[in-house]
Amino acid sequence: MKKEIKSFEEAAEFHGHVCPGLAIGYKAAEVGLDELLSGRSEDEELVCIAENDSCSIDGIQFVTGCTFGKGNLIFRDHGKQVYTFILRDKSDAVRISQKPEFAMNSAPEAPQLMKKFFSGETSEEETARYHKMRSDMVEKYLTRPADEIFVIEHVKAEIPEKARLFNSVKCAECGEVVSESRARVKNGKIVCIPCSNEYAGINR
Repeated sequence: MKKEIKSFEEAAEFHGHVCPGLAIGYKAAEVGLDELLSGRSEDEELVCIAENDSCSIDGIQFVTGCTFGKGNLIFRDHGKQVYTFILRDKSDAVRISQKPEFAMNSAPEAPQLMKKFFSGETSEEETARYHKMRSDMVEKYLTRPADEIFVIEHVKAEIPEKARLFNSVKCAECGEVVSESRARVKNGKIVCIPCSNEYAGINR
């Protein structure tokens, strides 16, 4: 049975503020649940593959119950406002992507005004315009018809495996505990990723 979707005001309280990104995620999640005739995921029965890591993800998590912690929110770093919602039991899936024309035309001056605002160079008038622009964008995402904002397609999607539990091991260098699935071998010893020097920027 479908459960009532929580309000955007509650989502904003969860996220910490109101912004267009949150509104996109909230709307996409709302559409996804509606298309799949699904309620909020209590466990892993619903999966979301999100192709960005913006504010929108909090809207997705709040509305759908798909979370990184439960393993049913999968992140693909494509930098796109695209979300695929998958029902495990029915093998049904819907892909929701933001329409280019809506993204580009809803607030044409957004890129320049945002850049200026965050650099602290906006005048009082420009600052007021920036905040109004954000408010207008939120309103558009929440009130416009879904098919005006998104391309909505039922697709055949590979159903991801359920979250797995792994043993923990101790890193031979820093002594911290790491999931066995993320451990590396360095000079014949089990180490964590930072100690393995595998990724620049997080070395100890």
